[in-house]
Parts: sequence; structure tokens; C-alpha cells
Amino acid sequence: MKPLELVKLTQLMKLTEGNSEVWIGLIDGPVAINHPDLASENIRELPSHVSGSCTTANSIACIHGTFVAGILLGKRNSTAPAICPSCTLLVRPIFLETVPQGQIPSASPEELAKAIIETVKAGAHVINLSAAIMQPTARGEHEILEALNYAMKRGVIIVAAAGNQGAVGSTCITRHPWVISVAACDSHGQPLNYSNLGNSIGRYGLSAPGENITSLGTNGKSLTFSGTSASAPFVTGVVALLYSLFPKSTAVEVKSSLLQINSKLRTSIVPPLLDAWTAYQSLARNRLPQISKVTATT
Repeated sequence: MKPLELVKLTQLMKLTEGNSEVWIGLIDGPVAINHPDLASENIRELPSHVSGSCTTANSIACIHGTFVAGILLGKRNSTAPAICPSCTLLVRPIFLETVPQGQIPSASPEELAKAIIETVKAGAHVINLSAAIMQPTARGEHEILEALNYAMKRGVIIVAAAGNQGAVGSTCITRHPWVISVAACDSHGQPLNYSNLGNSIGRYGLSAPGENITSLGTNGKSLTFSGTSASAPFVTGVVALLYSLFPKSTAVEVKSSLLQINSKLRTSIVPPLLDAWTAYQSLARNRLPQISKVTATT
């Protein structure tokens, strides 16, 4: 089954392309902003020691950032999933383009924590983290915890890739109850063997397509990639579309519509599959009484 159909995103995408007032934070590598298949007019760069726009198109950091951006903000007639092209993308890069070819980009916990806080302050409604962290220290983990707590207090949803080590366990990010951790699944909705899983991922997270996902490359051609980095933006994109359709919804309401089941009732280390249409219907039901009440008294 095609990725968008697997998670019932096709129906939701027919209703909206998003809203420019919904801001998606992308903490990743820089993005090839001039790519013809990106909705570049809706991209904003946050100041950083790393340029938000690619300077080396064939760098791993640029390729990774552009690929994820294409899933979120590609044009609807492109080869990318292009979930929310009319939303606003806040690019806050943390991956350096100087990383040698073949080496996976990473960032220090301190840099990631700083980027989360800056992106929250800039006005993001949801933040996508398709990021690997270098060996964490106690201080680094504490800073990340404080940044995630800050996002929670400000009502900014955090969506994070579960990781591709094939491990069972958690990190300071995936065990945080405010974070929606995303595991990767195949075209049948089954978990990929290299996707990280765990109690916290199963309890607070979701599964999303992560096998042979096609999005935007940096050389004018499409790029096909597998992994949880590709899975996370499917969830992030759904969050952005829900905010676009229900702008008065709270972060808790949006998260609840996505997760559906009380986390205490989840016992599997494998999180349930993202269901975008059920999330939409859940929010629609919750909003209808309020709409009816307003209509009846005007």
C-alpha cells in the first residue's frame, strides 16, 4: 500500500493544503530552499551557526534536511508526499555540511536543546526531530529534558524519530511523555527490523511509513530513503493539517486525537499505526458541540 494511503492521509490532504499561520519547526540539516518542487515562499530560516540554506548540495546534512522538508512542504504535484505545502516551515539546522560522506550527521545534546527552545520561541506549533544525538552526558540529557519541558509548557508538540539501531529501549527524548516518538513500518504497517522500539515508544508513540519513501533530493532528482527519519514527518504533517483545519484546538486535543488510546492501556513495545482520518474525525466530533452552541446563540 502507498505510504499516504496506509496512514489514511490521502483523505485528509483533500480537505486542505495547510495554513500559512501553522508553523512547523524543522530541526535537521539545512534545506535546498531554491528547489523548484519546494513551496519555498513558505520557508523561514532561524538564525544559527549553521546556514538554513544549503551551501553544499551533495552534503549528507543538506540531502537529509531537504528530503524531510519535501515530505512536509513539497509541492502537491511533486514526487514527494507533500503533506502541508501551505504551512510555514521554520528551518533551524543543527547538522553541519562538513560531515564526511557516508557518516551520519549528528548534533550534541546541548545544541539540540538550544534549537528546541529557539524554535519554540519563534512560534512553532509542532517540531520535527529526525535527529541522532552524539553520546549524551548527564548535563546534556538534563538540558534536553528542560527544553522538552519548555515545549510542553508552551503547548508545542514534539515529533521525534525513534532511531534506526534496531534496539529495544529509550533515550531521554523518546521516553519523555510529551514527545510523540515515531517508529518505522513497511507498506503493510509492520515494524521494520531496524526501527528502535521500546516501552515508552509503544506507550507514547506511533508507527508511520519508513520503507522506500520517495521525496526530494538536492540534484533535481527524486530520492528514495528508508528509516525513522522518513517516518517522523508523516506524523508532523498530520499535526500541521489538523491545526490548519481546527486552529482553536489545543496541543493536548491534537495529541489525543492522534494517539486515541490512553497511554496506560498500551502494553506493546510497538506503537500503533498513524491514522490521520480517525484523528480528523475525533477532532471534528469534539468541535461540533462548540460550533453548534455558537450558532444557536447568534
